[in-house]
Amino acid sequence: MMAQEKILKDDEIVLNLGGLGERRRRPATGARAQPGGGVDLVCLSHLRWDFVYQRPQHLLSRCARGRRVFFVEEPVYGDAMRLDVSEREGGVRVVVPHLPHQARADGEALQRTLLDQLFAAQAVGDHVLWYYTPMPVAWTRHLDPLAVVYDCMDELSAFRGAPPELRGREEELFRRADLVFTGGRSLYEVKREQHPSVHAFPSSIDREHFARAREIDGDPADQAAIPHPRLGFFGVVDERLDIGLLDAVAAARPEWQMVIVGPVVKIDPEALPRRPNIHYLGPKQYKELPAYIAGWDVATLLFALNDSTRFISPTKTPEYLAAGKPVVSTPIRDVVRPYGEMGLVSIAATPEEFVAASEAALAGAGAEARVRAADEFLSQTSWDETWARMWGLIEGVISSRRARVRPEQGLAMAAAQA
Repeated sequence: MMAQEKILKDDEIVLNLGGLGERRRRPATGARAQPGGGVDLVCLSHLRWDFVYQRPQHLLSRCARGRRVFFVEEPVYGDAMRLDVSEREGGVRVVVPHLPHQARADGEALQRTLLDQLFAAQAVGDHVLWYYTPMPVAWTRHLDPLAVVYDCMDELSAFRGAPPELRGREEELFRRADLVFTGGRSLYEVKREQHPSVHAFPSSIDREHFARAREIDGDPADQAAIPHPRLGFFGVVDERLDIGLLDAVAAARPEWQMVIVGPVVKIDPEALPRRPNIHYLGPKQYKELPAYIAGWDVATLLFALNDSTRFISPTKTPEYLAAGKPVVSTPIRDVVRPYGEMGLVSIAATPEEFVAASEAALAGAGAEARVRAADEFLSQTSWDETWARMWGLIEGVISSRRARVRPEQGLAMAAAQA
């Protein structure tokens, strides 16, 4: 469908709803319509829904099974102002604000305007606000959610290009949030000092999806011609990838093939090491990943040790293990605990150690026992279970708020009748 241009009028709006709706009259101020009598969830994210399928997609697609979910991305700058809303598999409604280039200075005010228009056009009433970045707190202060959740995946202030105001807005979000979830144990240990209700929800696993790798015989076309042994990595290729380690391992063992699957962002592709045994296959869809990992001999976590990786809890760790592969990782804290301590992942701090650990993995010693132990560990968690626990906490906040509101409403009615 061709995008419709936003028409800014007081009494009506036109949105590109992607088949989800049509032109509607703006409800009266203060109206709290509730389609289906449910509570909507509105997520504010710095990540694009269609970029990499990871924690937000796992959680919010499960949320969408029971309620409407609006995933509001950062704005795209172009020639016109409009709001695109389209539905993805699983029912999540992805919301993309479009702002004109000349309006960058007023971007946050315009995002507030577009969000208000989304609420009006989609009749959003009772809702939960779910933040993946603190930045939108500046243009969502006026909303009246039943609960505010901050799902803190990373220490974003340590990432390359982080806006200078991010720390201050995170402090404000901590004051506003009812619940703070963290993507790993290390983040939990830091954030629990900043908020009274912080809960650790480390990376979980879609076991059945990645266990398919154990049954796949054959390779995707762009991997089929790569010789064995193969050491693989999938994920975003950015400042967190230790390109020096990648180069050193490839140089030390030219007969090993280093397979890198994922998009390159925030770093110059020309800065990546280039050797005959390093293969950059680019981004792949989530559904394709088991087919790639099936053809690897060792799965790797080639992370640098820097500010941007200090608190990461890589989702790919349990995904590699569910695929039945031996895993070698640099000493990322949330990989060392628990995976390294349990003997499920080999930890290597230097290129020499990484080569030695990979050689041991290729030799296959103790592989059957390791796979059994990994399967037992992974059987204790799932994204379904993680989401159920999260929503249980949110329901507790909503119930408490409604219990507080009812007496206040009763007092107001009694005063009006007096």
